[in-house]
Amino acid sequence: MVRGRRVVTPAGVVAASIAIRDGRIDAIGDYEAVRAGVALDEAGDLVVLPGLVDTHVHVNEPGRTDWEGFATATRAAAAGGITTVVDMPLNSIPATTSAAALAAKRAAARGKIAVDVGFWGGVVPGNLAELEPLHQAGALGFKSFLVDSGVAEFAATPLEELELAAAEIARLGSVLLVHAELAEFLEPAPDDPGARRRHATWEASRPPRSESEAVAALAEIARTTGCAIHVVHLSSNEGLARVRAARHAKLPLSAESCPHYLFFASEEVRDGGTEWKCAPPIRGAVEREALWSGLANDSIALVASDHSPSPPARKALDSGDFFAAWGGIASLQVALAATWTAASARGFGVERIARWMAAAPARLAGLESRKGAIAVGRDADLVLFDPNATFRVDAAKLEHRHPLTPYDGIELRGVVRRTWLRGRPIFDEGRLVGEPSGELLAR
Repeated sequence: MVRGRRVVTPAGVVAASIAIRDGRIDAIGDYEAVRAGVALDEAGDLVVLPGLVDTHVHVNEPGRTDWEGFATATRAAAAGGITTVVDMPLNSIPATTSAAALAAKRAAARGKIAVDVGFWGGVVPGNLAELEPLHQAGALGFKSFLVDSGVAEFAATPLEELELAAAEIARLGSVLLVHAELAEFLEPAPDDPGARRRHATWEASRPPRSESEAVAALAEIARTTGCAIHVVHLSSNEGLARVRAARHAKLPLSAESCPHYLFFASEEVRDGGTEWKCAPPIRGAVEREALWSGLANDSIALVASDHSPSPPARKALDSGDFFAAWGGIASLQVALAATWTAASARGFGVERIARWMAAAPARLAGLESRKGAIAVGRDADLVLFDPNATFRVDAAKLEHRHPLTPYDGIELRGVVRRTWLRGRPIFDEGRLVGEPSGELLAR
Protein backbone atom coordinates (compact mmCIF):
# COMPACT_ATOMS: atom_id res chain seq x y z
CA MET A 1 0.00 0.00 0.00
CA VAL A 2 1.09 3.55 -0.77
CA ARG A 3 -0.45 6.56 0.86
CA GLY A 4 0.09 10.28 0.72
CA ARG A 5 -1.54 13.62 1.29
CA ARG A 6 -1.03 14.72 -2.34
CA VAL A 7 -2.08 11.84 -4.59
CA VAL A 8 -2.82 12.96 -8.16
CA THR A 9 -5.96 11.17 -9.34
CA PRO A 10 -8.34 11.87 -12.25
CA ALA A 11 -10.60 13.56 -9.69
CA GLY A 12 -7.84 15.89 -8.49
CA VAL A 13 -5.10 16.00 -5.87
CA VAL A 14 -6.37 14.20 -2.76
CA ALA A 15 -5.14 12.63 0.45
CA ALA A 16 -5.52 8.91 -0.16
CA SER A 17 -4.28 5.41 0.41
CA ILE A 18 -3.65 3.17 -2.61
CA ALA A 19 -4.16 -0.56 -2.10
CA ILE A 20 -2.24 -2.77 -4.54
CA ARG A 21 -2.98 -6.38 -5.45
CA ASP A 22 -1.21 -8.46 -8.11
CA GLY A 23 0.43 -5.39 -9.60
CA ARG A 24 -2.78 -3.41 -10.05
CA ILE A 25 -4.53 -0.73 -8.03
CA ASP A 26 -7.12 -2.64 -6.03
CA ALA A 27 -8.69 0.26 -4.14
CA ILE A 28 -8.23 3.95 -3.41
CA GLY A 29 -9.36 4.87 0.07
CA ASP A 30 -9.15 7.56 2.68
CA TYR A 31 -5.71 8.54 3.88
CA GLU A 32 -6.33 6.85 7.23
CA ALA A 33 -7.75 3.65 5.69
CA VAL A 34 -4.70 1.47 6.29
CA ARG A 35 -5.29 -2.10 7.35
CA ALA A 36 -3.17 -3.53 10.15
CA GLY A 37 -0.31 -5.70 8.98
CA VAL A 38 -0.22 -4.28 5.44
CA ALA A 39 3.18 -3.09 4.18
CA LEU A 40 3.00 0.67 3.79
CA ASP A 41 5.00 3.13 1.72
CA GLU A 42 4.42 6.55 3.25
CA ALA A 43 4.60 9.50 0.86
CA GLY A 44 3.74 12.15 3.43
CA ASP A 45 3.49 15.56 1.80
CA LEU A 46 5.36 14.60 -1.36
CA VAL A 47 3.36 14.18 -4.57
CA VAL A 48 2.29 10.74 -5.80
CA LEU A 49 1.98 10.89 -9.58
CA PRO A 50 0.85 8.15 -11.94
CA GLY A 51 3.78 6.57 -13.72
CA LEU A 52 4.49 8.69 -16.78
CA VAL A 53 3.98 7.40 -20.31
CA ASP A 54 6.44 8.64 -22.95
CA THR A 55 5.14 7.90 -26.43
CA HIS A 56 8.10 9.36 -28.33
CA VAL A 57 11.36 7.56 -27.58
CA HIS A 58 14.07 6.50 -30.03
CA VAL A 59 15.71 3.45 -28.45
CA ASN A 60 17.67 2.56 -31.64
CA GLU A 61 18.08 -1.16 -30.85
CA PRO A 62 18.80 -3.42 -32.72
CA GLY A 63 21.24 -2.10 -35.27
CA ARG A 64 22.28 1.19 -33.65
CA THR A 65 22.58 0.07 -30.05
CA ASP A 66 25.75 2.14 -29.76
CA TRP A 67 23.42 5.15 -29.97
CA GLU A 68 21.22 4.04 -27.04
CA GLY A 69 19.59 0.64 -26.34
CA PHE A 70 16.75 -0.87 -24.32
CA ALA A 71 18.76 -1.39 -21.14
CA THR A 72 20.09 2.16 -20.89
CA ALA A 73 16.96 3.90 -22.17
CA THR A 74 14.62 2.14 -19.76
CA ARG A 75 16.96 2.71 -16.83
CA ALA A 76 16.86 6.41 -17.66
CA ALA A 77 13.08 6.25 -17.90
CA ALA A 78 12.74 4.63 -14.47
CA ALA A 79 15.03 7.24 -12.91
CA GLY A 80 12.89 9.96 -14.49
CA GLY A 81 9.52 8.66 -13.30
CA ILE A 82 8.55 7.18 -16.67
CA THR A 83 7.12 3.68 -16.34
CA THR A 84 6.02 3.15 -19.96
CA VAL A 85 7.86 4.08 -23.14
CA VAL A 86 6.73 3.60 -26.72
CA ASP A 87 9.62 3.09 -29.09
CA MET A 88 9.76 4.84 -32.44
CA PRO A 89 10.15 2.64 -35.55
CA LEU A 90 13.20 4.36 -37.03
CA ASN A 91 16.91 4.52 -36.21
CA SER A 92 16.96 0.80 -35.44
CA ILE A 93 18.07 -1.65 -38.12
CA PRO A 94 15.81 -3.04 -39.39
CA ALA A 95 13.29 -0.24 -39.08
CA THR A 96 9.96 -1.42 -37.67
CA THR A 97 8.17 -1.43 -41.02
CA SER A 98 7.14 -5.09 -41.09
CA ALA A 99 5.89 -7.72 -38.66
CA ALA A 100 9.24 -9.50 -38.92
CA ALA A 101 11.08 -6.31 -37.93
CA LEU A 102 8.72 -5.83 -34.97
CA ALA A 103 9.49 -9.38 -33.86
CA ALA A 104 13.21 -8.59 -34.03
CA LYS A 105 12.67 -5.46 -31.97
CA ARG A 106 10.70 -7.34 -29.30
CA ALA A 107 13.38 -10.03 -29.16
CA ALA A 108 16.07 -7.39 -28.68
CA ALA A 109 14.16 -5.84 -25.78
CA ARG A 110 13.17 -9.00 -23.94
CA GLY A 111 14.84 -9.39 -20.54
CA LYS A 112 16.56 -5.98 -20.64
CA ILE A 113 13.82 -3.50 -19.88
CA ALA A 114 13.41 -1.73 -16.54
CA VAL A 115 9.99 -0.30 -17.52
CA ASP A 116 7.16 -1.43 -19.79
CA VAL A 117 7.73 -0.93 -23.52
CA GLY A 118 5.41 -0.72 -26.49
CA PHE A 119 6.20 -0.16 -30.16
CA TRP A 120 5.02 2.02 -33.02
CA GLY A 121 5.11 0.54 -36.51
CA GLY A 122 6.36 2.54 -39.46
CA VAL A 123 4.78 3.86 -42.66
CA VAL A 124 7.28 4.18 -45.51
CA PRO A 125 6.89 4.13 -49.29
CA GLY A 126 5.80 0.70 -50.48
CA ASN A 127 4.83 -0.95 -47.18
CA LEU A 128 1.05 -0.50 -47.32
CA ALA A 129 0.56 -4.29 -47.27
CA GLU A 130 2.62 -4.53 -44.08
CA LEU A 131 0.34 -2.32 -41.98
CA GLU A 132 -2.27 -4.92 -41.10
CA PRO A 133 0.35 -7.58 -40.19
CA LEU A 134 2.11 -4.99 -38.00
CA HIS A 135 -1.19 -4.15 -36.33
CA GLN A 136 -1.96 -7.82 -35.75
CA ALA A 137 1.54 -8.34 -34.33
CA GLY A 138 0.92 -5.71 -31.66
CA ALA A 139 2.07 -2.34 -33.02
CA LEU A 140 0.33 0.37 -31.01
CA GLY A 141 0.02 2.62 -34.07
CA PHE A 142 2.09 3.93 -36.96
CA LYS A 143 4.65 6.68 -37.56
CA SER A 144 5.67 8.38 -40.80
CA PHE A 145 7.78 11.29 -42.05
CA LEU A 146 6.86 13.91 -44.62
CA VAL A 147 10.52 14.97 -44.89
CA ASP A 148 13.87 13.21 -44.87
CA SER A 149 14.20 11.31 -41.57
CA GLY A 150 17.99 11.31 -41.58
CA VAL A 151 18.30 7.54 -42.06
CA ALA A 152 18.08 5.78 -45.41
CA GLU A 153 15.97 2.87 -44.18
CA PHE A 154 13.04 5.11 -43.19
CA ALA A 155 12.18 7.23 -46.21
CA ALA A 156 9.71 10.10 -46.31
CA THR A 157 6.22 9.18 -47.50
CA PRO A 158 4.61 11.36 -50.20
CA LEU A 159 1.24 12.83 -49.20
CA GLU A 160 -0.62 10.81 -51.83
CA GLU A 161 0.76 7.54 -50.47
CA LEU A 162 0.26 8.68 -46.89
CA GLU A 163 -3.43 9.19 -47.61
CA LEU A 164 -3.72 5.55 -48.71
CA ALA A 165 -1.94 4.45 -45.54
CA ALA A 166 -4.22 6.65 -43.44
CA ALA A 167 -7.30 5.01 -44.94
CA GLU A 168 -5.89 1.59 -44.06
CA ILE A 169 -4.96 2.69 -40.53
CA ALA A 170 -8.48 4.05 -40.06
CA ARG A 171 -9.88 0.68 -41.15
CA LEU A 172 -7.68 -1.01 -38.57
CA GLY A 173 -8.90 1.38 -35.86
CA SER A 174 -5.37 2.56 -35.14
CA VAL A 175 -3.57 5.92 -35.13
CA LEU A 176 -1.06 7.62 -37.45
CA LEU A 177 1.74 9.76 -36.01
CA VAL A 178 3.47 12.15 -38.41
CA HIS A 179 6.64 14.24 -38.46
CA ALA A 180 5.04 17.33 -39.96
CA GLU A 181 7.46 19.33 -42.11
CA LEU A 182 7.30 19.75 -45.89
CA ALA A 183 10.59 19.77 -47.78
CA GLU A 184 9.40 22.31 -50.36
CA PHE A 185 9.48 25.05 -47.71
CA LEU A 186 12.94 24.24 -46.31
CA GLU A 187 15.96 26.39 -47.09
CA PRO A 188 19.24 24.84 -48.30
CA ALA A 189 22.26 24.68 -46.05
CA PRO A 190 24.65 27.62 -46.54
CA ASP A 191 28.26 27.14 -47.64
CA ASP A 192 29.68 29.57 -45.07
CA PRO A 193 31.12 27.60 -42.09
CA GLY A 194 30.44 30.50 -39.75
CA ALA A 195 26.78 30.62 -40.71
CA ARG A 196 26.50 26.86 -40.30
CA ARG A 197 27.62 27.24 -36.65
CA ARG A 198 24.75 29.60 -35.82
CA HIS A 199 21.55 28.12 -34.49
CA ALA A 200 19.71 31.06 -36.03
CA THR A 201 20.76 29.80 -39.46
CA TRP A 202 19.54 26.30 -38.69
CA GLU A 203 16.27 27.69 -37.34
CA ALA A 204 15.72 29.83 -40.44
CA SER A 205 16.32 26.85 -42.71
CA ARG A 206 13.23 25.10 -41.30
CA PRO A 207 10.68 27.91 -41.07
CA PRO A 208 7.33 27.59 -39.29
CA ARG A 209 5.56 27.57 -42.65
CA SER A 210 7.05 24.14 -43.37
CA GLU A 211 5.32 22.83 -40.25
CA SER A 212 2.03 24.71 -40.67
CA GLU A 213 1.55 23.67 -44.29
CA ALA A 214 2.27 20.06 -43.33
CA VAL A 215 -0.29 20.20 -40.53
CA ALA A 216 -2.86 21.64 -42.94
CA ALA A 217 -2.22 18.75 -45.35
CA LEU A 218 -2.60 16.23 -42.52
CA ALA A 219 -5.86 17.84 -41.42
CA GLU A 220 -7.19 17.31 -44.94
CA ILE A 221 -6.15 13.65 -44.86
CA ALA A 222 -7.87 13.27 -41.50
CA ARG A 223 -10.99 14.80 -43.05
CA THR A 224 -11.03 12.55 -46.13
CA THR A 225 -10.10 9.27 -44.43
CA GLY A 226 -11.40 9.63 -40.87
CA CYS A 227 -8.00 8.48 -39.64
CA ALA A 228 -6.87 9.62 -36.21
CA ILE A 229 -3.69 11.61 -36.93
CA HIS A 230 -1.26 12.84 -34.29
CA VAL A 231 1.30 15.56 -35.06
CA VAL A 232 4.54 14.87 -33.21
CA HIS A 233 6.87 17.51 -31.72
CA LEU A 234 4.87 20.62 -32.60
CA SER A 235 7.24 23.61 -32.47
CA SER A 236 5.54 26.74 -33.78
CA ASN A 237 2.60 29.07 -33.33
CA GLU A 238 1.79 28.73 -37.04
CA GLY A 239 1.58 24.98 -36.68
CA LEU A 240 -0.48 25.36 -33.52
CA ALA A 241 -2.98 27.59 -35.35
CA ARG A 242 -3.50 24.83 -37.93
CA VAL A 243 -3.99 22.25 -35.17
CA ARG A 244 -6.49 24.51 -33.42
CA ALA A 245 -8.43 25.02 -36.66
CA ALA A 246 -8.58 21.27 -37.29
CA ARG A 247 -9.82 20.61 -33.80
CA HIS A 248 -12.40 23.39 -34.10
CA ALA A 249 -13.63 21.61 -37.25
CA LYS A 250 -13.96 18.39 -35.18
CA LEU A 251 -11.32 16.58 -37.22
CA PRO A 252 -9.54 13.63 -35.56
CA LEU A 253 -6.20 15.45 -35.32
CA SER A 254 -4.12 15.92 -32.17
CA ALA A 255 -0.63 17.18 -31.36
CA GLU A 256 2.16 16.98 -28.85
CA SER A 257 5.07 19.21 -27.96
CA CYS A 258 8.33 18.35 -26.21
CA PRO A 259 10.27 19.55 -23.17
CA HIS A 260 12.98 21.19 -25.29
CA TYR A 261 10.46 23.41 -27.12
CA LEU A 262 8.82 24.32 -23.82
CA PHE A 263 12.00 24.92 -21.82
CA PHE A 264 14.55 26.45 -24.19
CA ALA A 265 14.36 29.44 -26.53
CA SER A 266 16.49 29.79 -29.63
CA GLU A 267 17.91 33.08 -28.37
CA GLU A 268 19.62 31.07 -25.60
CA VAL A 269 21.40 28.57 -27.87
CA ARG A 270 25.08 29.38 -28.24
CA ASP A 271 26.94 29.27 -31.55
CA GLY A 272 28.19 25.75 -32.18
CA GLY A 273 25.82 24.32 -29.54
CA THR A 274 24.83 21.27 -31.55
CA GLU A 275 23.55 19.54 -28.39
CA TRP A 276 20.44 21.68 -29.05
CA LYS A 277 19.98 20.57 -32.67
CA CYS A 278 16.62 19.00 -33.44
CA ALA A 279 14.03 19.12 -36.22
CA PRO A 280 11.87 21.09 -36.21
CA PRO A 281 14.32 23.45 -34.51
CA ILE A 282 13.95 25.07 -31.11
CA ARG A 283 12.31 28.41 -31.77
CA GLY A 284 12.18 31.78 -30.05
CA ALA A 285 10.66 32.75 -26.72
CA VAL A 286 7.49 34.09 -28.35
CA GLU A 287 6.91 30.73 -30.05
CA ARG A 288 7.63 28.94 -26.78
CA GLU A 289 4.96 30.90 -24.94
CA ALA A 290 2.47 30.16 -27.71
CA LEU A 291 3.05 26.45 -27.13
CA TRP A 292 2.36 26.90 -23.42
CA SER A 293 -0.90 28.63 -24.34
CA GLY A 294 -1.73 25.64 -26.52
CA LEU A 295 -1.19 23.31 -23.58
CA ALA A 296 -3.25 25.55 -21.32
CA ASN A 297 -6.29 25.42 -23.61
CA ASP A 298 -5.84 21.76 -24.63
CA SER A 299 -5.02 22.51 -28.27
CA ILE A 300 -1.85 20.54 -27.57
CA ALA A 301 -2.77 17.23 -25.96
CA LEU A 302 0.46 15.99 -24.45
CA VAL A 303 4.18 16.34 -23.80
CA ALA A 304 6.59 13.63 -24.97
CA SER A 305 10.37 13.66 -24.80
CA ASP A 306 11.39 12.81 -28.39
CA HIS A 307 14.49 11.32 -26.75
CA SER A 308 16.80 10.87 -29.75
CA PRO A 309 20.42 10.39 -28.67
CA SER A 310 23.46 9.52 -30.69
CA PRO A 311 27.18 9.01 -30.08
CA PRO A 312 28.91 12.34 -29.39
CA ALA A 313 30.93 11.98 -32.60
CA ARG A 314 27.72 12.36 -34.62
CA LYS A 315 26.91 15.70 -33.00
CA ALA A 316 29.76 17.54 -34.81
CA LEU A 317 30.95 18.96 -31.50
CA ASP A 318 34.35 19.93 -32.90
CA SER A 319 33.03 21.97 -35.82
CA GLY A 320 29.77 23.08 -34.21
CA ASP A 321 28.13 22.64 -37.62
CA PHE A 322 24.36 22.45 -37.09
CA PHE A 323 23.83 21.12 -40.60
CA ALA A 324 26.32 18.27 -40.20
CA ALA A 325 25.28 17.24 -36.66
CA TRP A 326 22.74 14.53 -35.92
CA GLY A 327 19.42 16.10 -35.02
CA GLY A 328 18.15 14.78 -31.73
CA ILE A 329 18.03 15.72 -28.06
CA ALA A 330 18.77 13.33 -25.20
CA SER A 331 16.27 14.12 -22.47
CA LEU A 332 14.44 11.00 -21.26
CA GLN A 333 15.60 11.08 -17.64
CA VAL A 334 15.07 14.83 -17.21
CA ALA A 335 11.85 15.24 -19.22
CA LEU A 336 9.65 15.42 -16.12
CA ALA A 337 11.89 17.87 -14.27
CA ALA A 338 12.38 20.11 -17.31
CA THR A 339 8.65 20.24 -18.00
CA TRP A 340 7.78 20.79 -14.35
CA THR A 341 10.41 23.54 -13.98
CA ALA A 342 8.85 25.46 -16.86
CA ALA A 343 5.24 24.58 -16.03
CA SER A 344 5.40 25.50 -12.35
CA ALA A 345 7.02 28.85 -13.23
CA ARG A 346 3.91 29.57 -15.31
CA GLY A 347 1.47 28.62 -12.56
CA PHE A 348 0.51 25.11 -13.67
CA GLY A 349 0.04 22.40 -11.04
CA VAL A 350 1.05 18.75 -10.82
CA GLU A 351 -2.38 17.63 -12.04
CA ARG A 352 -1.49 19.12 -15.45
CA ILE A 353 1.70 17.09 -15.51
CA ALA A 354 -0.35 13.94 -14.90
CA ARG A 355 -2.66 14.91 -17.78
CA TRP A 356 0.05 15.86 -20.27
CA MET A 357 2.63 13.19 -19.48
CA ALA A 358 0.55 10.19 -18.32
CA ALA A 359 -3.17 10.21 -19.16
CA ALA A 360 -3.06 11.73 -22.66
CA PRO A 361 -0.13 9.69 -23.99
CA ALA A 362 -1.68 6.50 -22.58
CA ARG A 363 -4.84 7.29 -24.58
CA LEU A 364 -2.82 7.98 -27.72
CA ALA A 365 -1.18 4.56 -27.49
CA GLY A 366 -4.42 2.75 -26.66
CA LEU A 367 -3.12 1.84 -23.20
CA GLU A 368 -5.61 3.79 -21.09
CA SER A 369 -7.17 0.65 -19.59
CA ARG A 370 -3.82 -0.10 -17.91
CA LYS A 371 -1.71 3.03 -17.83
CA GLY A 372 -1.81 6.76 -17.29
CA ALA A 373 -3.81 7.29 -14.09
CA ILE A 374 -4.06 6.40 -10.43
CA ALA A 375 -7.39 4.61 -10.68
CA VAL A 376 -8.81 1.25 -9.65
CA GLY A 377 -7.90 -1.46 -12.13
CA ARG A 378 -4.90 0.36 -13.61
CA ASP A 379 -1.36 -0.90 -13.22
CA ALA A 380 0.16 0.27 -9.94
CA ASP A 381 2.73 2.45 -11.72
CA LEU A 382 3.50 5.30 -9.35
CA VAL A 383 6.04 8.07 -8.85
CA LEU A 384 7.01 9.70 -5.57
CA PHE A 385 7.84 13.23 -6.68
CA ASP A 386 9.32 16.10 -4.69
CA PRO A 387 8.08 19.17 -6.60
CA ASN A 388 10.12 21.72 -4.65
CA ALA A 389 13.53 20.07 -4.54
CA THR A 390 16.09 21.18 -7.11
CA PHE A 391 19.12 19.55 -8.70
CA ARG A 392 21.78 20.47 -11.21
CA VAL A 393 21.92 18.14 -14.22
CA ASP A 394 25.19 16.26 -14.55
CA ALA A 395 25.15 14.50 -17.92
CA ALA A 396 27.82 12.05 -16.78
CA LYS A 397 25.50 10.75 -14.05
CA LEU A 398 22.44 10.19 -16.24
CA GLU A 399 21.48 6.65 -17.21
CA HIS A 400 21.42 7.46 -20.95
CA ARG A 401 24.16 5.68 -22.89
CA HIS A 402 26.06 8.87 -23.76
CA PRO A 403 26.73 11.82 -21.40
CA LEU A 404 25.51 14.46 -23.83
CA THR A 405 22.43 16.64 -23.33
CA PRO A 406 21.67 20.36 -23.62
CA TYR A 407 20.38 20.24 -20.03
CA ASP A 408 23.89 19.56 -18.68
CA GLY A 409 24.72 22.03 -15.90
CA ILE A 410 21.20 23.47 -15.70
CA GLU A 411 19.37 23.58 -12.37
CA LEU A 412 15.94 21.96 -12.60
CA ARG A 413 13.06 21.79 -10.17
CA GLY A 414 11.38 18.51 -9.22
CA VAL A 415 13.11 15.33 -8.05
CA VAL A 416 11.90 11.76 -8.51
CA ARG A 417 12.37 10.03 -5.17
CA ARG A 418 10.89 6.63 -6.01
CA THR A 419 9.33 4.87 -8.98
CA TRP A 420 7.07 1.83 -8.73
CA LEU A 421 6.27 -0.48 -11.65
CA ARG A 422 3.15 -2.55 -11.02
CA GLY A 423 3.61 -2.03 -7.29
CA ARG A 424 7.32 -2.92 -7.14
CA PRO A 425 9.98 -0.27 -6.50
CA ILE A 426 12.34 0.01 -9.47
CA PHE A 427 14.06 3.28 -8.51
CA ASP A 428 14.67 4.53 -5.00
CA GLU A 429 16.49 7.70 -3.89
CA GLY A 430 18.96 7.92 -6.74
CA ARG A 431 19.52 4.25 -7.54
CA LEU A 432 17.82 1.59 -9.60
CA VAL A 433 16.69 -1.45 -7.64
CA GLY A 434 15.90 -5.02 -8.62
CA GLU A 435 16.34 -6.87 -11.88
CA PRO A 436 14.73 -5.55 -15.08
CA SER A 437 11.01 -6.38 -14.79
CA GLY A 438 9.41 -4.47 -17.64
CA GLU A 439 6.84 -6.07 -19.91
CA LEU A 440 6.37 -5.82 -23.67
CA LEU A 441 3.04 -4.16 -24.47
CA ALA A 442 0.63 -4.52 -27.36
CA ARG A 443 -2.63 -2.77 -28.21
